[in-house]
This record gives sequence, structure tokens and C-alpha cells, in this order.
Amino acid sequence: RDWAAKGANLLGVKAVIAESFERIHRSNLIGMGVLPLRFQQGDSQEKWALTGYEKISVNGIATMTEPNATLTVTVEFLDGHTVEHEVIARIETQNELVYYQNGGIFHYVLRGMAAH
Repeated sequence: RDWAAKGANLLGVKAVIAESFERIHRSNLIGMGVLPLRFQQGDSQEKWALTGYEKISVNGIATMTEPNATLTVTVEFLDGHTVEHEVIARIETQNELVYYQNGGIFHYVLRGMAAH
């Protein structure tokens, strides 16, 4: 699970949207600086009609100040039309939010060491 999170980070993945996350995988994603996002109740990849060719933008990350924030996702389809949906940022604690905002736990620790 930790390698799955590391792999996503190394591939440049900034966020993952899923119907649910296993606890450890969710935590590992945050530790690697990847934002875990959960569909709202009743939403899914199928309901959003995602095929994998869309451009997805997550709005509200920079202003996120609380765990479990609701963020807006803009999906741009190949034909150019866009649709907005709400998702839940699966950051559960203030510490996880700080780790994520620092690009992951590794960057957080390095910044702390550099400050001393």
C-alpha cells in the first residue's frame, strides 16, 4: 500500500477520487502528498460518466483549512463541456492536513529539520 502511494506520487498524480479508501492507503497517500478525495454519497465514476480521458481540476485545495473539507471538482470532457461535482477531502486530522500542505510527511520533516 505504501508503494502504491509512492508510485502515484512519482507518476505526478496529485489527487485520487474513489468511493472509499482503506485506512492505511488513505494515510499513505497523504504521507506522499497525494490528496485522497471521496465521491459524495451516491456518486461514482459511472454516475459521473468518466472514461479516463477527461481533464479533472480540484478547486479549493489552497484554501482548505479543516479536515474533511468539501471541495469542488471540475471535469472537462473531450468535447469541451464541463461539469462540476463536490467531493470530500479525506484528510481526517489537522496533522494530516499539515503533512499534505507540506507536500507529504517527508517534506514536512525536512522543512522542520532545515528550520533548526
